[in-house]
Amino acid sequence: MAKAKPEFQEPVDPQRSKMMASIGQRGTKPEMIVRRVCHSLGYRYRLHVKTLPGSPDLVFPRLKKIVFVHGCFWHRHANCSRTTTPKTRTAFWEKKFADNVSRDERQVSELCALGWQVLIVWECETKEQISLKEKLFRFLDGK
Repeated sequence: MAKAKPEFQEPVDPQRSKMMASIGQRGTKPEMIVRRVCHSLGYRYRLHVKTLPGSPDLVFPRLKKIVFVHGCFWHRHANCSRTTTPKTRTAFWEKKFADNVSRDERQVSELCALGWQVLIVWECETKEQISLKEKLFRFLDGK
């Protein structure tokens, strides 16, 4: 069987490719901030539990609660200045972002169906320590 011709794609800038590949998924600065705040509040958690949908960032098994730490750029935080779209290959990026958002929604739905409560902390929310601490405490304390 002959392979189908791939659709024309704009060439990938090797420098941008290297830069994007270097962005980690785990242990990011925003995630580390959230982890430190939760620990300072006295909560203990499991990291990136692969048996749960989406391999959540922080899992509190005893509380049946989960915290995802989302980057505003990758997960498209509404009305956030960090939610920009690259000027090159915009069709590629728009599809990638749409896929990310739909995957996030699906994973949260699956977790809720399994009886978990889910909180999403956005990268920009980690800049204000006091409000982040209050948000996490309200969610984890259940009040």
